[in-house]
Amino acid sequence: MTEETQTSKILTHNFVTVPRKAPEGPLNIVGLTRSSLRKALIESGTPEKQANMRVGQIWQWIYEKGVRDFGKMTNLAKPYRESLQKNFLISVPEVISKNISKDGTRKYLMRIDGGHEIETVYIPEENRGTLCISSQVGCTLTCSFCHTGTQRLVRNLTSSEIVGQILVARDDLGEWPTQGIPKTEPRLLSNVVLMGMGEPLYNFDNVRDAMKIAMDPEGIALSRRRITLSTSGVVPEIAKTAEEIGCQLAISFHATTDEIRDKLVPINKKWNISNLLETLKNYPKVSNSERITFEYVMLKNINDSDEDARRLVKLIKGIPAKINLIPFNEWPGSPFERSDWKQIESFAEIIYRAGYASPIRTPRGEDIMAACGQLKSDSEKERKSKSTSVPVGLNG
Repeated sequence: MTEETQTSKILTHNFVTVPRKAPEGPLNIVGLTRSSLRKALIESGTPEKQANMRVGQIWQWIYEKGVRDFGKMTNLAKPYRESLQKNFLISVPEVISKNISKDGTRKYLMRIDGGHEIETVYIPEENRGTLCISSQVGCTLTCSFCHTGTQRLVRNLTSSEIVGQILVARDDLGEWPTQGIPKTEPRLLSNVVLMGMGEPLYNFDNVRDAMKIAMDPEGIALSRRRITLSTSGVVPEIAKTAEEIGCQLAISFHATTDEIRDKLVPINKKWNISNLLETLKNYPKVSNSERITFEYVMLKNINDSDEDARRLVKLIKGIPAKINLIPFNEWPGSPFERSDWKQIESFAEIIYRAGYASPIRTPRGEDIMAACGQLKSDSEKERKSKSTSVPVGLNG
């Protein structure tokens, strides 16, 4: 396959977004902000004078202690617990498969409302554990190196489905406290990155609400410096991210010319490199974050030359930054190959000598299809195979 063929092979789809219907029956309170939860409690009969106290109590049971049963909220009177049970749910995504890599990476396939499937990946490291979460079912952006880009957008995730991924992972890791036993060991889940399926800034409100819940000091209590939102470059929403979320920002950059970035990250046709970089200059100051992370997937003979490295250094001049170099996680049918290791090291050295941190990300979970979107695609293929096969005995 020629370089021209590789860079021009953009995977596109007919996008069909499924409208969200308000679910009937009890309201799921996972994912509600404090103000929304307060309003819901008052509407269900909680006296207004007690509402703030009740919000605080319920919040701690769900997000600090990991309780999913109103009956176990023992500092609430029994009649009030019964009222909560009648009017509300505590519901999180259902794990339908879990794969554990030889390197410790865990990949979850979860089912959400409507029977849709999303992926979440937990990556343990020496001094921290990072959870990579999804924000949409599928994606609109069709980035040509990303496996999720081969899947049509179905819908945005709700704030419940986003923060629910964190709760499910903490369940699996056994990280909720045991009553009466102080927790002294380091967190297993210490960082969250919005780098899973979907473009977070095309689901801004739900992502913002979910991250506010994750950062709440009386619950999951993640520092905003331990949450990183990755965007392909939805320029109008970047300033809002700084003002309303204030987390760390990562940019899926991946190219140093508009010609190549148009093909790898098609949103560049709408907001090009110049537009994007101009917007990024103000982000660290407004969000009070230290620096912006530029993610750069290393694609053989596409974007990995020494000239690309030198051009990258010139482009980001004046922006507090680090560059994450990502060896391409190859997936079946991909039009790209991973850059040679020697060339990745050469690229990193040029950036490092220019004064920027340039860590090379260690490939993780390759034996469990940890590239974004792979597990969901595999699950869909399996279902289609079963639905088209003829059951034994039906035809005589």
